[in-house]
Amino acid sequence: MSAIQLNADTFRTQVLEQKQPALVEFMAPWCVYCRRIGPAFDKIAQEKGPGLLVGKLDIDDQPQLADRYQVEVVPTLLFFKDGEPVGRIVAPDSKAKIDAFLEQYL
Repeated sequence: MSAIQLNADTFRTQVLEQKQPALVEFMAPWCVYCRRIGPAFDKIAQEKGPGLLVGKLDIDDQPQLADRYQVEVVPTLLFFKDGEPVGRIVAPDSKAKIDAFLEQYL
């Protein structure tokens, strides 16, 4: 299972309105670094399975959400718990860094 693609509606219903924790990558298709970290992000989606929603949000399609969460650099990963952002990591350079970030919240 890979990370799911989010839009404004699915972000609201699957991230903000759910009790399940979520890891959301704010990304852009033109971002070389986003494409490079993509396989690691998909691997996390496979490993964490049904206990963690793992999604990607294109900031070009959803600029209002990028503004709302003060995303200025892509990729930015936000961890949501009970619909609220509780953690942020900007431009992680490896799966290990993402895993270490997640350990703080899971």
